[in-house]
Amino acid sequence: MKFRLNHRRSKSKSKGQDADQNSHQYNFRSTTSHRSKPTPAPILPASILTDIFANVCPHTQDETYVASEDSMKDGGCMLCDMRDLAQCALVSRHWRRSIFERNGNSKDAPQQRLELFSRTVRDDYFLAAQVQYFKMSYMTRESSKSDLARTVSVLPNLRYVDLPEGIYSDDPSSNMLKQELQARCPDIRSMKYQAGAEGSFAKLAQSRYWRNLETLELSRLHVEPTILVQVLSSFSTLQHVKLASLPLLDDNIFKNIPSTPLFPPLASLFLEEAPNISVDGLVAYILRPETRKIFTTLRLSNTAISATSLHKVLAISPHLNSVHITENVTRALSNSPLPPLASRSLKTLHFELSSLKPSSHSLQNPSESYYTYLSHSIMSGALPALTDLYALSPSLPSLLLPLPSAPFANTNNNTNSSYPGMGRPLYLYTKSIMELEWNLTLITLPTAKDRRGSATATRPVSLYNTGPLSPRGNHGRRESVMVGNGFGGFLSVPSEAIRPGSSGSGRLKISKGDAWMG
Repeated sequence: MKFRLNHRRSKSKSKGQDADQNSHQYNFRSTTSHRSKPTPAPILPASILTDIFANVCPHTQDETYVASEDSMKDGGCMLCDMRDLAQCALVSRHWRRSIFERNGNSKDAPQQRLELFSRTVRDDYFLAAQVQYFKMSYMTRESSKSDLARTVSVLPNLRYVDLPEGIYSDDPSSNMLKQELQARCPDIRSMKYQAGAEGSFAKLAQSRYWRNLETLELSRLHVEPTILVQVLSSFSTLQHVKLASLPLLDDNIFKNIPSTPLFPPLASLFLEEAPNISVDGLVAYILRPETRKIFTTLRLSNTAISATSLHKVLAISPHLNSVHITENVTRALSNSPLPPLASRSLKTLHFELSSLKPSSHSLQNPSESYYTYLSHSIMSGALPALTDLYALSPSLPSLLLPLPSAPFANTNNNTNSSYPGMGRPLYLYTKSIMELEWNLTLITLPTAKDRRGSATATRPVSLYNTGPLSPRGNHGRRESVMVGNGFGGFLSVPSEAIRPGSSGSGRLKISKGDAWMG
């Protein structure tokens, strides 16, 4: 196109002076009009261009060690966003460098895009050296192991890559890919080992590759506790460990055994299906000074550490800010007093206790007694920093709401009497065991004298925002706060299908769903 325009202009010069003058006048007018509105895009610095392109394709900002299908940042289409970003890269070399400066990989790309990306990084070492996170869809990585192996072989600074499941269990079909990772990608930060990979896992302590591992997940491995500790302690940068369904796992991993290194201090520990790990062993591990000062996250799923002993862990963990406990209870709490769940640092609590059926001596669900215990801990002020609470109890919001005061009662002397133990607003996510989506109730505190606190109606999270169906996914959520009734309680959610209209307009009929939306 550009060549044709130049060719036409060269011919126009031979048509006489008038035509030449008209041509110059036309070019002057067009040039003047074009220059009168200059675009700043060509001169923008790389940092601003990077921020712009990050909004074109938000998935390029995903720097987590989580698979592509589990780490979507919003509800957009990855394929469309990557197509738009690829078109931006064709505008100029300056834009191309800005795009690949942040993340030079194609996210969740199909087979053809994986091949194009592989060819690009193999032809351009500068771009290959920029790639640190490489994520793709499940089907792409499972069906393109050879292409994936050729691609990672030229990515020396790779930290995380979505891998096929076979590589975690030493499947022979993934041997070539694993060898390329070990030889060409020394900076890998996250890895998994599953049943069948006991041999390669035991060799990690003496190996020279992946010395910067930060996250390690072990599942269904038959390894001795001593070998487990030796491997984990060989990584000086290890921060997050998940131990799931290890049949030989017990409290010995936390003990000081001669000629065996200590279990390394971690920031995050996830124990799943570990019936031989007791609260005494975990407490002994956290009490170590090097562990106490960095331990921030604990996840327990079907372990011997029950909700009744969780207070022992909270009491000795000054920096613990996130706890996730999942347990199936069979009997209700006894009437004997139990210390409250107390922590000044805990911000997020997943208290997901359930029971398959009520006990034979009571019609009440046994798990409800645990949620009563939790509500007493919150209302007593034992968890002042708590901001997000997840619970498998639809009745928990009513346990956290205060009892209505007498009509026209004098509350001037205690403006925070509604929520005496809460130090800040609480995002309460609840659902029953049969529900899929969390329901959000926002409990806020009084903001001025003579004003009581308020709570939103419990409703699905998807009604609060237009983003993805994930908690706190959009700060611009729509919240309908229930209005006080003047007697310490709240007005009920509209249930009638008819709303009174203005004078002379009759009645306005609305659906029940619209009434819920406020």
